[in-house]
Amino acid sequence: MKRIGILTSGGDAPGMNACIRAVVRNVLDNGMESIGIKRGYTGLIEGDMVALDRKSVANVIHRGGTMLETSRCPEFTTPEGRAKAIKALKEAEIDGLVLLGGDGTFRGGALLANECSVSISGVPTTIDNDVYGTDYTVGFDTAVNTALEAIDRIRDTALSHERLFFVEVMGHHTGFIALESGIAGGAEETITPETGNTDDLWTRLRESFEHGKKSAIVVVAEGDQPGHTFAIAQEAKDKLKIESRVCILGHVQRGGSPTAHDRVLASNLGSAAVSALLKGKSGYMVGQVKNEIVYTALAHTWGKKKALSTRLEELASLLSA
Repeated sequence: MKRIGILTSGGDAPGMNACIRAVVRNVLDNGMESIGIKRGYTGLIEGDMVALDRKSVANVIHRGGTMLETSRCPEFTTPEGRAKAIKALKEAEIDGLVLLGGDGTFRGGALLANECSVSISGVPTTIDNDVYGTDYTVGFDTAVNTALEAIDRIRDTALSHERLFFVEVMGHHTGFIALESGIAGGAEETITPETGNTDDLWTRLRESFEHGKKSAIVVVAEGDQPGHTFAIAQEAKDKLKIESRVCILGHVQRGGSPTAHDRVLASNLGSAAVSALLKGKSGYMVGQVKNEIVYTALAHTWGKKKALSTRLEELASLLSA
């Protein structure tokens, strides 16, 4: 193996640059060349590539976003699109490819692995933490801390005005961000796609206010309808006769300098992804489970559902009482 490419695809996540840095330096330390592919699968199809050396990845470990830029590429889901990508890989003489992303990225990678001879290794980089095969994904810890900072600030206002606040955080299909930021922020309640029903919520909040509570924070995962928290707030007004306010954090959770945890995780997994390719392991995502490097077939990263921690769900319920 002489030349390894790297691309970032899908949503950006804090720590991607730290991961790119680790991939490049491991590649160079093993006497190979490193090629950065711009704008994810879109750049791969178009052959938009740049050589990466040590200087290229200097002073990027603290930066959010991705220096290689990213995109979502519907064309890559077609056989014709992937044929263009495979041609570009051959022309660039790329032997191995490291993919940084989540569900959609690995779906594309699995298809590519079945259709060409290039070895492929994946690194889970998504703030949602919804990828099976790793305890934490790169970017999740930073997103939780960003949400936590907002919750702490909102609590000051909630206490001052004796008001109910709903804070909507990201999480399309899972409530990992909502659950952990809710526990850390002392939220009275947490609503996730896994819990769904809000009937018990109104009963618990009503009892809390009847027992003297004058303010409360409810953390809500956005689910598949960002902004749906406004409907929940209206329901609170109808059922509890209480005025509330809604704060939607949105994409602010994706940006910013990565935490120490995300920088270390990204560096560890990025380096391990290159090592996996050198060991002949193609078609796998590199993850970390109980502080150990593990390999998960790309198809399993979305084929198997990653569940919320039952222990943390019980803890959230206990601490909100």
